[in-house]
Amino acid sequence: MRERLFRGTALAGVAIASAFHLTPAMAQDAKAENVIPEGEIVVTAAKRSESLQAVPISISAISGDTLAKSRVSSVDSLVTKVANLQLTSIVGDNTPIFALRGVSMSDYSLNQSSPVATYYDEVYKGNFAFLGVTMYDLERVEVLRGPQGTLYGKNTTGGAVNIIARGAKLGETSGYVNAGYGNYDRVDLNAGFNVPLGEKAALRIAGTYARADGWFKNVVPGKPDLASTDEYAIRGTLNFEASESVRFVLRASTSYQNPQNYGIYAQPEAVNRPGLGRREIASNLDAKRQARTYSVALTSTFDISDALAITSITAWDKGNLFFYEDTDGTASELLEIPYTDRATQFAQDLRLTSDTGGPFDFILGAYFHREKVFNETTFEIGKDIDSDGLAGITANDCAVGLPLACLFRNNFTQVKKSYAIYSDVKYALSDAVTLRGGLRYTHDTGEQTDFKSDALGVDGSLIANLIPLSALKYSQDNLSGKIGVDFKLADGNLIYANVSRGYRAPSFNAQAFFDPSELSVAKAEEVTAYELGAKTQFLDRRITLNLAGFYYDYRNQQFINIDPNTAAQTLLNIPKSRIYGSEAELTIRASDQLTIHSGMGILATKIQQGIVSGNNVAGNRLSNAPSLTFNTTVDLTLFDGDMGQLSIHPDIAYQTSQFFEVLNIPRLRQTSYAIVGGHIDWESANGRFSASIWGKNLSDKFYFTSRVDLLAGFGFDYNHIGNPRTYGITVGAKF
Repeated sequence: MRERLFRGTALAGVAIASAFHLTPAMAQDAKAENVIPEGEIVVTAAKRSESLQAVPISISAISGDTLAKSRVSSVDSLVTKVANLQLTSIVGDNTPIFALRGVSMSDYSLNQSSPVATYYDEVYKGNFAFLGVTMYDLERVEVLRGPQGTLYGKNTTGGAVNIIARGAKLGETSGYVNAGYGNYDRVDLNAGFNVPLGEKAALRIAGTYARADGWFKNVVPGKPDLASTDEYAIRGTLNFEASESVRFVLRASTSYQNPQNYGIYAQPEAVNRPGLGRREIASNLDAKRQARTYSVALTSTFDISDALAITSITAWDKGNLFFYEDTDGTASELLEIPYTDRATQFAQDLRLTSDTGGPFDFILGAYFHREKVFNETTFEIGKDIDSDGLAGITANDCAVGLPLACLFRNNFTQVKKSYAIYSDVKYALSDAVTLRGGLRYTHDTGEQTDFKSDALGVDGSLIANLIPLSALKYSQDNLSGKIGVDFKLADGNLIYANVSRGYRAPSFNAQAFFDPSELSVAKAEEVTAYELGAKTQFLDRRITLNLAGFYYDYRNQQFINIDPNTAAQTLLNIPKSRIYGSEAELTIRASDQLTIHSGMGILATKIQQGIVSGNNVAGNRLSNAPSLTFNTTVDLTLFDGDMGQLSIHPDIAYQTSQFFEVLNIPRLRQTSYAIVGGHIDWESANGRFSASIWGKNLSDKFYFTSRVDLLAGFGFDYNHIGNPRTYGITVGAKF
């Protein structure tokens, strides 16, 4: 490993020395050739500002305006816009567990990090406590498919979701205010203001507020309806250009959520939901869900020459997440679980980027990330059961009836560190052929300390120590990379092929409650991906068609296994799976008045080796991997004149059946379904005023977003369901 690092450092030195000897004229000529065509979406997926059509990566990019008009106010809603992107909402709204091309995290523990990484303005947000409220005042969202084993801060196996906020613009005074009202008494307020601070600096302040009554009707008298909305967020961005070659961007944000928690749809209905409708619940809990985030990030850019720039991204985050889940979905106290997650992180990304205009360019970087998490979870089992037959329920009921009338509480502190050096290079063999490659060395360490699990009486008194104070560690080295070639055709279209490998660090089991044997470290998982794609445009760029096909060799997928008979939970690895499939994204600009956007994803997943709860799961499908996903949006302008512009934008998202677990239990299969929505927009002729009527899930489709088998142990299946029909009106003004 040391020899490989030495060779890599030597090559980096040669690259840097060569770049310093390039003439400014060469760099300027090349930059003139790389002008991005008007109307093209600009992305930074490869850590450079490039046209979406020029990046040899399977990527979906959605502009901030499109997201705002489509009422995508939560990251959960991205799944209706991006082919082969799925989620599990098992820990609630705004904390999605993404699955991309069938690569997913089959674990709902709050100490875990998803194989599909989420970034806010290039800052990695691994823990659920850091996610918060983010989908406001955005420039765009980029979804990168495939392993991210070279450029991105945190090495991942599934992909990356990049959320990019609007920046502060120099010399510009502007702003907007939007207000909306919808069913369930929903109120939305959004605003953003940009002000110059002299000639070299500018400040942007943006915020959002939303509240709505719960749509999960609670029939217990005096108890609130569940699944409400109550949140706000504010973000400040300071842009300071000290000189032509030195620039700083400072971002600070905070968000707070305090709604009624989600509700659980427990089955079978005859036992657990007698007399209840599909979106009704009998819940005895009224504790609110609380999530608070704080974030500060400084991006510094130093142009060393016309051909070289250094970028530094320094970030600090703090987050707290608490929610009390009525797991059995009834007014009884059979099973209830409070979750607590407190986390802080520090990250530093430092990279050197060349833009020579010659045949050879590179990115060299170093990355450090430290995350500290405190996690506490309590299984409250049968708190209303009198086990000893005496008057009242006391701690003795737990001692006599264990596990009934007991609280099982575990807690621990976890510290993870990640160190990495990475490179990304490209070499143009000719005007038509470019070779690309990259390497990343990652060293990950983890330590889980002060882990203990106790059985407590209903009054909190200690009955038994089930897992004494324990500690676990891991240390893992990984070398991942990517190699590829792309061909630029005479008409400007692009064909690319690549092989890449991504890696996900080991994980600790947060769900150990009953026996020390449950304490474990899941091995690191890896994906080796083979991909062939094309980015094409026809008929004077009126038709854009991007295609990608892929094959994945998926090793050691990490997942939580729940024994349905005992509810014991172990963190395991599925040794080997394979995935293959494709995506197609089509945009047709039929006229200035009509545009059609469509995306389609195809997946075929198969576990090739694995034992779960004594069952051989070889041949089963992976979870969160429907064989077909499809989405389309139509943008039609009805008129555009002195009275303003009126347009309609219907959309539909469809997916075939899928499983939420690897045993592929037939009764837990989600059948195929479609979600229909859209909006009608009016904008004044001068562009200053707007109004929109919008609707989501207009057919009021009932569907599941996660399902867990608890039938044998507790007598029910645990289910989350999707949001019902929502609609409203939004008005706005710009200046």
